[in-house]
Amino acid sequence: MILTEFDYVRPLGLDQALELLAGPGARVLAGGQGLLPGLRAGTDRARLLVDVRHLEELRGISLADGILRVGALTTLAELAAHPLVRERAPELAAAARANGDPQVRNLGTAGGNLADRGRPTDLPVAALAAGAEVELAGPGGRTRVSVEEFTAGGVPAGSVLTALLVPAEGPAAAFEKAADRATRYPLCAAAVRITAGGPRIAVTGATPRALRLRGVEDRLRTGPYTTEAVLAAFRAEPRELFVPGRGTSAEYLGHLAGVLTARALARAARNTA
Repeated sequence: MILTEFDYVRPLGLDQALELLAGPGARVLAGGQGLLPGLRAGTDRARLLVDVRHLEELRGISLADGILRVGALTTLAELAAHPLVRERAPELAAAARANGDPQVRNLGTAGGNLADRGRPTDLPVAALAAGAEVELAGPGGRTRVSVEEFTAGGVPAGSVLTALLVPAEGPAAAFEKAADRATRYPLCAAAVRITAGGPRIAVTGATPRALRLRGVEDRLRTGPYTTEAVLAAFRAEPRELFVPGRGTSAEYLGHLAGVLTARALARAARNTA
């Protein structure tokens, strides 16, 4: 039973959707995997649901000029299985595969997973490690912002996340996750991408939000990526970076983040061998 009352509109196109979202209390309905449970439980509110699920311009995966464009309505199942993503951005495919169960992946969308502000999800950390951007459509037109900026601020009011733009740099990337057994959300997840300038490393679940760990990156820039070296790099991070919760201490989560990062770096290195 849905406890809140709201109106529902199915716009004819993106322009109409943006007009509707300019009103107070308007919310985007896409996969609904985050919003609808909140409405049922009474923990979320909406005066108007703007259903964009039929807008084909927000779907699909393509590659142009070295950038993978992932439409916001692309399902997690499609993202996990797509050969271009698996080959050119494997950390993103692995993060999509790690989400929930098949039913969740068949309904949940890339945009919804990126925009979920209520709990840690898998795609933002992989997109951070990939150096990705998001494309937003709003009253002033289309803009692009880094995923790092987006994870800090979220979707601006009255805007729609239209696509994820991921550098297609190849197989030297990986994702590892320790899931909460009850919810399958990440207790901690780590994503890495090895570049000519060193590793890009991002963590979620153990931190207040998905974060690039530049201090760890700097300590590992010249290698090696052994478990001992990675754990030492994590021990040098401030303990307050890691937030205790769900029966776990900050010290434990910091260690877990290091272990998962070491595994991801080892996997990414093997992918290039």
